[in-house]
Amino acid sequence: MEIRELIEKIIKDMEGNGGIKNVVWVAAGGSHDGHYAAQYFMDRESTIVRSQMITSSEFVYAPPKQVGKNSIVVLTSMRGTKETIEAAKIAKELGAVTISQYVDESELTEVCEHNIQYGSIWEDDKDQGRTNAGNALRIAMAIVDVVEGYENYEDAMDAFAKVQPAYVKARKYCTPLAEKWAEQMKDEECITVLASGPAYGSGHIFSTCNILEMLQIHSPTFNSCDFFHGPFEITDKNQAFFVLVADGRTRKADERAITFMNKYAGDKVYILDAKELGLDNMKDSVAEYFNHLLFTPVLNNVYMKALSEATGVDYTTRRYMWKVEY
Repeated sequence: MEIRELIEKIIKDMEGNGGIKNVVWVAAGGSHDGHYAAQYFMDRESTIVRSQMITSSEFVYAPPKQVGKNSIVVLTSMRGTKETIEAAKIAKELGAVTISQYVDESELTEVCEHNIQYGSIWEDDKDQGRTNAGNALRIAMAIVDVVEGYENYEDAMDAFAKVQPAYVKARKYCTPLAEKWAEQMKDEECITVLASGPAYGSGHIFSTCNILEMLQIHSPTFNSCDFFHGPFEITDKNQAFFVLVADGRTRKADERAITFMNKYAGDKVYILDAKELGLDNMKDSVAEYFNHLLFTPVLNNVYMKALSEATGVDYTTRRYMWKVEY
């Protein structure tokens, strides 16, 4: 069943209980950030359905009060993390409709009422518009369109068809740039990532899951919109920055940070602009919401892998170096 068809069915079935009132996106780690595009979209396009992102563990310890029979809870995990499975059980106990996003079947898919398989961003030949982030955004857009009408829905569906071709071109374009950047960064002890608005989730994944987790390099993430309220104080000629420039309404905040760095930072500032990745080929009405779907695979599959090669740190073994129960 296609995502749009599934959402239509779920919302229709919920009408007898007062209809859908909220959607909650639950996941851990990078999967949590994968919900960011959907949350950003809901915040800016929905006037009826409340939306919230929450980590799996936090949902287990302190589930939001509004979760109940009028809720859809979307839980994402590649292979079913312990916390996300437990969160799914709690969501069901509270009466919510549960949808899992998964790569491999697990106890999570057994617990949830509905299951949507997605393709990993690691797989270049798969449609990057059908990753966990892509499918979550499809769910969000379907919910808004079914419940209250989304005037740019068809433009958005057209944009989804352009994601994979844009990614293929962006990967080729960025590969030599990433190799040069990685060679410059290979001895850095800290790489600070800046991003804003629709690109912030991608920046946080790059910082936390790629640079910090996989390559063991310290990497704080800051929102460009809040950069001048504390974080800018670390700027000097020796600090390494990686700046994502969003295609959307917060772009001016990214550009303001770059203007400041051009004056006070050194030559370790790297800028990656969404417009270079192909977002300018999508309609202006929806392009903003697709930042995440292009930035994330390019950062993961091109820049992270280039830095792994340059540093000699094997990301395939370091990612799961801790095998203990907490």
